[in-house]
Amino acid sequence: MTERILVVDDEEIVIRSCLRALAAADRVIDAARSGAEALERVESSHYDAIVLDIMMPNIDGLEVLQRVKETHPDIEVVMVTGLSQIDTAVRSMKLGAFDYIPKPFDPDELKLVVERALERRRLAQGHAAVAPDARYRFENIIGSSPAMQRVFRLIAQCAPTNTTVLITGESGTGKELIARAIHYNSLRKDEPIVPVDCTSLSENLLESELFGHVKGSFTGAVANKQGLIEAAEGGTLFLDEIGNIPLSIQAKLLRVIQEREFKPVGDTRTKAANIRLVAATNKDLRAMVAEGTFRDDLFYRINIFPIEVPPLRERHEDIPALALHFLRKAAADLGKKVDMFSEGAMAALQHYDWPGNVRELENVVQRAAILANDRVVRNAHLAIPGGMGEASQPVPRNGEELKRSKKALREKSVEGVEKAFILEALKRNAWNVTRSAEDTGMQRANFQALMKKYNIRIRGAVPADED
Repeated sequence: MTERILVVDDEEIVIRSCLRALAAADRVIDAARSGAEALERVESSHYDAIVLDIMMPNIDGLEVLQRVKETHPDIEVVMVTGLSQIDTAVRSMKLGAFDYIPKPFDPDELKLVVERALERRRLAQGHAAVAPDARYRFENIIGSSPAMQRVFRLIAQCAPTNTTVLITGESGTGKELIARAIHYNSLRKDEPIVPVDCTSLSENLLESELFGHVKGSFTGAVANKQGLIEAAEGGTLFLDEIGNIPLSIQAKLLRVIQEREFKPVGDTRTKAANIRLVAATNKDLRAMVAEGTFRDDLFYRINIFPIEVPPLRERHEDIPALALHFLRKAAADLGKKVDMFSEGAMAALQHYDWPGNVRELENVVQRAAILANDRVVRNAHLAIPGGMGEASQPVPRNGEELKRSKKALREKSVEGVEKAFILEALKRNAWNVTRSAEDTGMQRANFQALMKKYNIRIRGAVPADED
């Protein structure tokens, strides 16, 4: 079936770049050079996806998106934005955009995001089989950062093969989500994916769980038991935290990988193992090999296609989209209509380093959704440093302290510190700009420049944008 894509941008060079990146034999790609032309084309032709620039004269991308979704909610829309418009891009996702991609973009990155959008479109139309765990399909992994786009490209490359994959990364980064995305985009997607938590079982129990056992093979073995390797026949075996597997079981697992066969505990017969192995770990397996706690031959067999999942602190640009996703999910579970973050709350989320990674972010957002009294999650609902639910970063009281704080918190936290610095100074001085500047040791013009930078305007006794 021929798929149709509309590229909308007022810059000819961007249109040509998109046309080259998205060209395919079974695809028709049209171009529109204004919002008005785009709306006309949508009404006169059928499209599966739209690549839409946000900043355009007269009718901008947000208005086009809103009007398209009102009349054609099934069209998937990918927004293209400048780095200074990320907040607007996040708002576009609340209006129904599939994802956004910042300029300047890599053609492969654009192609990958659009492919994911088209895949969701196919699923919605029933042109692809929906797996029982469809939430783990490739298009549902969130992340437009360069780091996550590299992960997406690796998934796309390895998923159609039968190669063994090793997923590494800190706890809470979503390694199981990546494993399931690989499975559900593979030729084995109609067969089971069987996860094994290698940290939760003792050595004897883990051996029995993996390989199964025959009746009478040990005390308590009152019947034959099928192992998880056999349960994964034809599909994928996912070994989570493989670094915790004892050396004795590592040797047996190596045979499964090399010979594609295994023996249940207590059995003399060999069984075939038609499985794909995907493993994950938060440990340094190379260091474990050097220590002698992990077999080097097993490491080299599972490290054929490594995928490293970046921690959340290395992809702060993904936090707004992830937070909104978790907020929508929490609101649906709670039956509440909370659907947005205040400016201060979103800034706090973006400035926090997230030692617990994506899992911690989801937990924080879920708690905030419970505490929210209306549609908006505010600082007071966030149980993180920088939110008001726990002790916040001390706010500087003068210009010298501000300089030291900015250096200590690095570039990613500068804006949050500057804005808090201005607001706290104004509060201390009854919102008098002259006295606030004198109090901080700054020239009035410089103080006002920071106010203008963060759109802080005095109305009566309260700044216009305070949360």
